[in-house]
Amino acid sequence: MRRAIGLWAGLLASASAAQEVPEIRFDAVDALNPPADMHLGEIAGVALGKVGQIYVYQRGDTTGPAYAAAAAQLLEFDAKGSFVREIGRHLYAWSYAHGVRVDPAGNIWVADKGSNMVVKFTPAGRVAMVFGRKPEASDENARPLEHPKPPLPAVDGRSGK
Repeated sequence: MRRAIGLWAGLLASASAAQEVPEIRFDAVDALNPPADMHLGEIAGVALGKVGQIYVYQRGDTTGPAYAAAAAQLLEFDAKGSFVREIGRHLYAWSYAHGVRVDPAGNIWVADKGSNMVVKFTPAGRVAMVFGRKPEASDENARPLEHPKPPLPAVDGRSGK
């Protein structure tokens, strides 16, 4: 057994010595310039607007308790990466950012995985439509979210869970 371990250790040492790790040179530029007191979190989606705006849907605004914290933020930057505004600050639908898209008319669509909601914003940043409904503690048969394995099959006419 000792001989086998010694043989493997020798093979691993010689293999790692023979494989030099190449240096990869690169230049990095911060494309976005958020305000000094804002820190980007986990970016769930990025979309480009009609005139080059950059919409970033991220999970960096963690407010609330560790369980069920609302982390989603929709941020707009101009074409040069300068911060313009936050859209929908502390919106009821914000929970866990999932994706963002901009349609040909310039409307901004976001999908929030935590609330099972899709929200359409006008180019001015106003809520235009909401699809889905966030589960509420007062709902009949309310209980903590379950994570069955395998996942439950889809139900016609219902999004999310």
